[in-house]
Amino acid sequence: MLKVNPIKVLLIEDEEFDVRRIRNTIKPFEDNIEIVDIASEGRYAIELLQTKKNRYDLVIMDFQIAGGLRGEALIKRIKDIDPSIQIIVITKMTINITDYDFAHNLLDAGAFWYCTKYPGDIEDYIYQPTDFIISIFNAYERGQLIREKQKSNQKFDINVKSILESRKILGVSEVIVKLREQIGNFSKSKAPVLITGHSGTGKELVAYNIHYSGPRKFENFIPINCGGIPDQLIESELFGYEKGAFTGADKSKLGLFELANNGTIFLDEISELPLTAQVKLLRILQDGEVEKLGRTDKTKVDVRIVSATNKNLEEEVKKKNFREDLYYRLNVLPINMPPLRERKGDILLLADYFLNEYSIDMGKEPPVLEEAAIKVLTEYDWPGNIRELKNLVQRLLFYDDKIITVQLLENALGKKISDLENYFGNEGVSFRSLHGIVPLKQMEKTFREKYFRFIRSQCGSDSEAAKKLGLAHPNYLRMCKELGLK
Repeated sequence: MLKVNPIKVLLIEDEEFDVRRIRNTIKPFEDNIEIVDIASEGRYAIELLQTKKNRYDLVIMDFQIAGGLRGEALIKRIKDIDPSIQIIVITKMTINITDYDFAHNLLDAGAFWYCTKYPGDIEDYIYQPTDFIISIFNAYERGQLIREKQKSNQKFDINVKSILESRKILGVSEVIVKLREQIGNFSKSKAPVLITGHSGTGKELVAYNIHYSGPRKFENFIPINCGGIPDQLIESELFGYEKGAFTGADKSKLGLFELANNGTIFLDEISELPLTAQVKLLRILQDGEVEKLGRTDKTKVDVRIVSATNKNLEEEVKKKNFREDLYYRLNVLPINMPPLRERKGDILLLADYFLNEYSIDMGKEPPVLEEAAIKVLTEYDWPGNIRELKNLVQRLLFYDDKIITVQLLENALGKKISDLENYFGNEGVSFRSLHGIVPLKQMEKTFREKYFRFIRSQCGSDSEAAKKLGLAHPNYLRMCKELGLK
């Protein structure tokens, strides 16, 4: 059925003779095709398209229009204004419709179709009038499809921005600034990414940002925890199976790799993947083929793989728990997530963010951190990283206090974190790395010295200090001498 609402056309033609022929050609379809405006030169046509946006469904143009802007240059300018608008070119340059170079250049510039004006003995109609009319309807339909896709992409884009906003990576520290740069660069690639770091540092957050910042952002993002699925089920979950592949397989099942086709799959805790599944994963990385249970032929997939682990995969390779060839295939673009203790400048920023977020959810005013509490938060070692900080904030809000004190922090954490500084001094005693390892006896002496100094500073006499330490007075004096305190 022909379209009820007229297709609105901008005609770019500088010869009255050809304007008349075009009008005559479309006259039988005047209820369906309407020439809204006529431009006699290219620059005026561009002005109309810019000032009357969404007025035209398609453009019919002479290739050799008057003025300086014509031909392929004019086509490209029109497409820059509205990529969805379709362009039909009419020309007297050739009557040879097999002139492939000419046709290729037109299509490459953005034209939908072209036709010739001649033979010149046709005075009333455009040459190939039937093809001309069909091309108008086809061009309109194609333009509509492109516009619908643009609308869908805009909706998807809004959703993507919402996802990225809800999963933004907060921080102003140097390591986080560098991390965001890595994500921006890596998201443009198809290469596998391996994210390493301690539990609670935000590895899944990084995987989301890589996917939704890249060209696959409108496709599926499938996360899976490899350690959360029993070994006997992991292969069927990842790769799927055919009906009758095993007892109980009464219907076929798509694997997660098939569901993630053209998108991204996030393999969290990749170190927990059984060796048999590692072999099949290697096949996907090498050949882009999925081996389904109960099926002899392979299924082609195009999936970007992002994996994560809190283990040292090189050590797992040495222990024969992880395939070396798979490790190198996964570790093309490495990202290491820093622990929270190495980004102390971000701790208060993250705490304020979580306090505001969860306060809004609970419908209450966010409490204020007192200065001493801020100091304790920034000095605390955060073994559970960001996850521990987030959980702490949620617990704090249930106390309904307007001000968060050190005592409140300790109650929420369930430990006397303020005493750690008193016991060890501002320098602290840290076991964060293998650098500067000292013998146990030397560490014990360091601890005793700091602890003795702390107790003595709180006591009025040696007898009182000895009593608090649970030592006989002679033993206390002897140990002080050994530590160089007396």
